[in-house]
Amino acid sequence: MMKKSKRSARFIKDISVHTPFVEMLALLIVLWLIFAAGLYLFEANVSGSAIHSYGDALYWGVAAFSTAGIADAPISGAAHILGGIWIVIGSTLFFGTIVATVTAYFMRPLQRPHRQIIDTIEYNLEQLTELDIEELDLLKDTVDALILHVEGIKRKQSI
Repeated sequence: MMKKSKRSARFIKDISVHTPFVEMLALLIVLWLIFAAGLYLFEANVSGSAIHSYGDALYWGVAAFSTAGIADAPISGAAHILGGIWIVIGSTLFFGTIVATVTAYFMRPLQRPHRQIIDTIEYNLEQLTELDIEELDLLKDTVDALILHVEGIKRKQSI
């Protein structure tokens, strides 16, 4: 159980630090509050409107973008335009944030330089049978130098 909670905490940290999730979520919330306020102002005194309070406008804002507009339609022309803009922007931000976060999270390991170095080494190790003696000697010298370099880095980090 403890291992799972550490993994979850690391996942949440990775998402918040290395993806656009937090910024996009904040932008979505701010725009939602602004568009709901505008919708409420346009619909507050319109007869037949389903928007009677700011809470109704907030609910409409979530229902409109998350269900592709399946919510009670606004009555006034200005609210129609504002609502249409919100549906496009809200849907794009909401679903775009999900796609961007998932993509950034899963692409992150591929963007790490050390992962590329390790992948290159693993690939080249598979090719060892095709090297001649001189190339193997050069490889050994390079690996020895790499080991010395890594040990030096470890010593610096432990001080």
